[in-house]
Amino acid sequence: MSDRRKPRAWQRMLSGRRLDIIDPSPLDVEIADIAHGLARVARWNGQTRGPEIFSVAQHALLVEALFSEAGPVPPAHDRLAALLHDGPEYVIGDLISPFKAAVGGDYKRIETRLMRAIHVRFGLPADLAPDLVKRIKAADRLSAFLEATTLAGFEAGEARKLFGAPTLAAERFAGFLEPMRPVEAEARFLVRFAELDAAAPAA
Repeated sequence: MSDRRKPRAWQRMLSGRRLDIIDPSPLDVEIADIAHGLARVARWNGQTRGPEIFSVAQHALLVEALFSEAGPVPPAHDRLAALLHDGPEYVIGDLISPFKAAVGGDYKRIETRLMRAIHVRFGLPADLAPDLVKRIKAADRLSAFLEATTLAGFEAGEARKLFGAPTLAAERFAGFLEPMRPVEAEARFLVRFAELDAAAPAA
């Protein structure tokens, strides 16, 4: 009988945690690692205007703000889910959609496992309710439109075809669309997480 064990794909984090990327445990997820990683992952493969990247951490802050403005103010745990919606990218990076499709199911399975571990670690349901996922996705698409037209050189018509028509004006979110240094993006992400986490009852 073979005594080979299931292969592990460990990632050592600055917190000292060793996260198994294939089979992640919520116990190995730390918000400091997430914030540090997301602040250093570039949206749009770095193809944005300005001297600094526009990071996934900034994108997460923008999505949470857009999500909160889309209708009646949602409860804190829903806003926390919106802030963490790209959480797995602190480990696996931000792949553009066409490349994700080309990679296929293995990438999606790893991303889903990481997302569930992050949710459980911070008191959210492992799998969010479909309606909540839909509302976060709508904010994510709006964020993509605003980023594309403000930072990534897209014409408005081109962005509408890809992401849909905007429902909120970019001017209202100008502060979220100014690329910042990673250390500042990390700090702002951690502050917002602490605010929402303190206000969100565990699921």
